[in-house]
Amino acid sequence: MDWKGFFILFEEGAIGTWVRESPSMLAFPTIIALHAVGMGLVAGTNAAMDFRIFGFARRVPIYTLENLVPVMRFGFWLNAVSGVLLLLAYPTKALTNWVFYLKLTLIGLALVDTLLIRKYIIQKSSVDDTSVSGRGKILAGLSLACWAGAVVSGRLLAYTYIYLDSSFTRH
Repeated sequence: MDWKGFFILFEEGAIGTWVRESPSMLAFPTIIALHAVGMGLVAGTNAAMDFRIFGFARRVPIYTLENLVPVMRFGFWLNAVSGVLLLLAYPTKALTNWVFYLKLTLIGLALVDTLLIRKYIIQKSSVDDTSVSGRGKILAGLSLACWAGAVVSGRLLAYTYIYLDSSFTRH
């Protein structure tokens, strides 16, 4: 199967067609709304963690940032599921756009960075720790940059595509 056949397979599939063409509010409008909520949860909780590491909200103990992880996970999985549904609706639009790959790369880097922050900063902090090393602040800065880049590149997907569907008609 060639690439065009691959795109057609998903575009003409039942799920992709339903997400893209259904007049139901449960289709595209709800899925895109859930994607935005998930993005807010995962990027927002990471930002809260990063700003605490930078020194904001000093009365919040560093070790308690681990309590944000379930919210981050929920937001991530909400975005993963809604993102796959959106991809099935417009596979050509996404998979022929370099900005889509930038977004995925930034998400991957942000996830690795979050694991490093948890392992080397949060889980090693004690009740008495109120400040973080320069290394921790660098990781927090990278986290903010990656999540912000992922959000912005995700938003740009609506404007930077060349092909909307497998007809490969330039838009």
